[in-house]
Amino acid sequence: MTNNVADHHPGNSVAEGNHEGDFGCSLVELRNLMELRSAEAVARLNDSYGGVQNVCKRLKTSPVEGLSGNPTDLEKRRQVFGQNFIPPKKAKTFLQLVWEALQDVTLIILEIAAIISLGLSFYHPPGGDNELCGQSTGGVEDEGESQAGWIEGAAILFSVIIVVLVTAFNDWSKEKQFRGLQSRIEQEQKFTVIRKGQVIQIPVAEIVVGDIAQIKYGDLLPADGILIQGNDLKIDESSLTGESDQVKKSMDKDPMLLSGTHVMEGSGRMVVTAVGINSQTGIIFTLLGAGEGDEEKKVKKAKTQDGVALEIQPLKSQEGVENEEKEKKKVKVPKKEKSVLQGKLTRLAVQIGKAGLIMSAITVIILVLYFVIDTFGVQGRPWLAECTPIYIQYFVKFFIIGVTVLVVAVPEGLPLAVTISLAYSVKKMMKDNNLVRHLDACETMGNATAICSDKTGTLTMNRMTVVQAYVGDTHYRQIPDPEAILPKILDLIVHGVAINSAYTSKILPPEKEGGLPRQVGNKTECALLGFVLDLKQDYQAVRNEVPEEKLYKVYTFNSVRKSMSTVLRNSGGGFRMYSKGASEIILRKCTKILDKNGEPRVFKVKDRDEMVKKVIEPMACHGLRTICLAFRDFPAEPEPDWDSENEILSELTCIAVVGIEDPVRPEVPDAILKCQRAGITVRMVTGDNINTARAIATKCGILLPGEDFLCLEGKEFNRLIRNEKGEVEQEQLDKIWPKLRVLARSSPTDKHTLVKGIIDSTVGDQRQVVAVTGDGTNDGPALKKADVGFAMGIAGTDVAKEASDIILTDDNFTSIVKAVMWGRNVYDSISKFLQFQLTVNVVAVIVAFTGACITQDSPLKAVQMLWVNLIMDTFASLALATEPPSESLLLRKPYGRNKPLISRTMMKNILGHAVYQLTIIFTLLFAGEQFFDIDSGRNAPLHSPPTEHYTIVFNTFVMMQLFNEINARKIHGERNVFEGVYRNPIFCSVVLGTFFAQIIIVEFGGKPFSCSGLTLSQWFWCIFIGVGELLWGQLICTVPTSHLKFLKEAGHGITKEEIPEEELPEDVDEIDHAEMELRRGQILWFRGLNRIQTQMDVVYTFQTGASSLQGALRRQPSIVSQHHDVKNVSSPTHVALSSVNSTPTTSAVAAAAASPPAGNQSGECVP
Repeated sequence: MTNNVADHHPGNSVAEGNHEGDFGCSLVELRNLMELRSAEAVARLNDSYGGVQNVCKRLKTSPVEGLSGNPTDLEKRRQVFGQNFIPPKKAKTFLQLVWEALQDVTLIILEIAAIISLGLSFYHPPGGDNELCGQSTGGVEDEGESQAGWIEGAAILFSVIIVVLVTAFNDWSKEKQFRGLQSRIEQEQKFTVIRKGQVIQIPVAEIVVGDIAQIKYGDLLPADGILIQGNDLKIDESSLTGESDQVKKSMDKDPMLLSGTHVMEGSGRMVVTAVGINSQTGIIFTLLGAGEGDEEKKVKKAKTQDGVALEIQPLKSQEGVENEEKEKKKVKVPKKEKSVLQGKLTRLAVQIGKAGLIMSAITVIILVLYFVIDTFGVQGRPWLAECTPIYIQYFVKFFIIGVTVLVVAVPEGLPLAVTISLAYSVKKMMKDNNLVRHLDACETMGNATAICSDKTGTLTMNRMTVVQAYVGDTHYRQIPDPEAILPKILDLIVHGVAINSAYTSKILPPEKEGGLPRQVGNKTECALLGFVLDLKQDYQAVRNEVPEEKLYKVYTFNSVRKSMSTVLRNSGGGFRMYSKGASEIILRKCTKILDKNGEPRVFKVKDRDEMVKKVIEPMACHGLRTICLAFRDFPAEPEPDWDSENEILSELTCIAVVGIEDPVRPEVPDAILKCQRAGITVRMVTGDNINTARAIATKCGILLPGEDFLCLEGKEFNRLIRNEKGEVEQEQLDKIWPKLRVLARSSPTDKHTLVKGIIDSTVGDQRQVVAVTGDGTNDGPALKKADVGFAMGIAGTDVAKEASDIILTDDNFTSIVKAVMWGRNVYDSISKFLQFQLTVNVVAVIVAFTGACITQDSPLKAVQMLWVNLIMDTFASLALATEPPSESLLLRKPYGRNKPLISRTMMKNILGHAVYQLTIIFTLLFAGEQFFDIDSGRNAPLHSPPTEHYTIVFNTFVMMQLFNEINARKIHGERNVFEGVYRNPIFCSVVLGTFFAQIIIVEFGGKPFSCSGLTLSQWFWCIFIGVGELLWGQLICTVPTSHLKFLKEAGHGITKEEIPEEELPEDVDEIDHAEMELRRGQILWFRGLNRIQTQMDVVYTFQTGASSLQGALRRQPSIVSQHHDVKNVSSPTHVALSSVNSTPTTSAVAAAAASPPAGNQSGECVP
């Protein structure tokens, strides 16, 4: 291990000796120390260093004040101990991307054909001008022209180069965008440290060895460290050890904290001892880094070939398994579930590709047969040796025509359109406060049918204030006057709030004059601290008197306890414990209550019920959260058993109950209305009291008066959906979720159960697509399970962000509605592009095919086809994929998962326009020469100069595509195709740019493009016919789609019925069945379409962090949401399998059993 240091920092190995004088321990010593665990670590700490306080001394830092923050000191620490930064994997170079783009089969075929054609054009055999070789070279006016045979080959090669460069450039800019996004996500991550006695937040990369970091519930530790002081700290180390049990950390048992692990409970402070590549996670990354090249390649290979390679080479972990086992597991290799859109596109691309292949094969066969029969049969010429090159040149020409048909048939523009559209949306969504971490989430959002939202902070402002209180038998409807409360009760309230809350929560003066005071830390605690300030008391004085070190024992808040307690040792012996928490939970544990004289009196069950009815429910009906403050005194002897929580947290004395208001965000009701109009059901899942939840839900418009919706408490919900054994029954759940709108007092397990239940449900004709918002560590599993997980950027913990797909940078529900709009827009953009692209393809293929069969030569030459197909497609995908979204997108219901990409209306448009274009082109082809009074271009011999006739055909064709591109802007049969066109500058510039490029090609393209210049009147005719497209489009609009029952839709999603039973593995939610089809034989052909895949794969490059393993692991149902952390240690394949084998149900049941029953109140309230 130690020599690694020398490898990584050759510069430091010399320097290390000198620095040891400055700091009392070297990098290597600290690294070795951090490799120890629990008892060993404690022993080594005490033996070698004399405890953690001495480690701080050696590192020249103060456990209370922290570092001085002096820049030279920080810089020196960075030099000695390294930076807190793990270098990312190298990006692909432009040349590598060019090489990848060259791998496309159709391009390779074209290159070979072009090279053969080039070679033959330079070869002039003796006797080549022999009369006997037929009219092969007839009609050539002069020598110069016959020499020009090489031009076509060269032009094809040139267009191939352009296509490759364009593709590579697109891929490169995408990679660059994703890296930028990734670094932005990393920069957003901040951590709390103490410097010069001030608590400040700094970016994770700036943490240095010797910093004192404050850690709290929900943090993802950014560096290795040793605990200095901790309260009830529990850490999930599964990302490093794979053990899912939470590890208790304490000064005397196990003080070692490791980077990349998650704080699941408690809080504390640690001194940072290792950062960056020297931390435990960093060491693992560098180990991976060495072996990564080869590992990655294997994994990549297994992934890219789209399910095919998975068959060819079983994954490493299964190598030892017998063959029949392999057969079984083949289908079960857990692949990341493809996003809906990609599944549909892959399928469509395969279908189109097959059709194109058949068409091009038939074209070549017909051409060759016709030529052979005509030359050797009808004209009866003998095959002469000296004529062979000329005949071969004919065959090569036919072959090139065939390949051209194929090139036009395969829609290369498709994956490009998808990526451009997604990348563009992601960029724009940043402005709408959506930070997208996984690209496909953006498009899935457009299909969302349900949103399960948190209440606090998402629907409400997360600015809590105490507005009512019940103190000393009196219910105050507004904040009481401090004079009205007895000093001793006041004292208890101040101490109970100031001490029994995280010291990181505080209220700071407002930033602007006259603004509201700033709340820092936990908002509920801030509300209570604000209450203390409103009572004209000072909480900070109490905290200064009782610093954190003096707290005897802290039971921190967690989702199971729903309360927090702090124990102090009294100066006169004995202990006092302050508690606070949800009122129904604390009141159940109170046996006394302070009366108006501040004396405890007995508090019986009936008193409690009366209090619930008279105080708590009226508060809750106003949408207030009720919090109860209580205390209890313990004798010094015998010392209570602090670990038996149930006994400690009983026989409390109630001090006061306060009602905290968290106002609904003003823009939320409107946003929820939009969702409901758009066919999306909004459900509220909250930990609050059911009455509070119901009141807020009504204010938001989630519950509408007079509607028959369910509001359930977690306890009741579980009773309804679980059988006697405590397992969730899907049928029971299916009866409940369609009507459920509010789930109150819910545990994280309930949230996960609900999300999973809705996703797995088969009620209704569509599978539901569920989005979930979450901010807490405990929301991780639900965020992972959901189709789209939204984490809160401000209030969210690192764990939640890690599990999410999109981060809401302003924590606002309206941003989710924006995400829906963008998602639908992506879908529509791709449909627009498809409509345009398929019209071009249908027409070009039919023209090339029939033209070739009737006139032995394609009317559209190979180079022209390449221009139309690749250049126009690429630009068109840019133009149509960057349409900005409009509010009208939210007026329709979501497309289902199996709604076809190409609707009937689109099919009508595609075929309608194809009819118009084909009629025009064939008229021009067979009668154009009389109309324009020019020479016919049909049956021209080999290497003859380009004719005006064929140039007009080509030019008209392009003009019609140009105007059809404008038609393609609308796909739902709208009449006004120009609507909002000025809002999209890219579209306008692409259309104009293509037009000018076309003029240049026709007028100056000459031989390479087989064009000859046209007169002005001919140009006007071409443009006029093009404008006809727009008029024809209006005509098509008037034909009602409902009458065209015979039109088929295309590009469906997968329906469950199509899947043979035995191939449905339990673990994989939805295999991509395009792959199933492929396994049956089109493996080779599909590799040609592999470029489509590779481009789509770029979509994945952007999976969390630096690892490619992420892609495969992203959506597996796993309890420990952190299993799939970037810091996966073991080999990727192994992780994938282990996470599939873990059974979600058992632990969910266990967790449910552990959660305490929530209070069940009856009592409706009408807000």
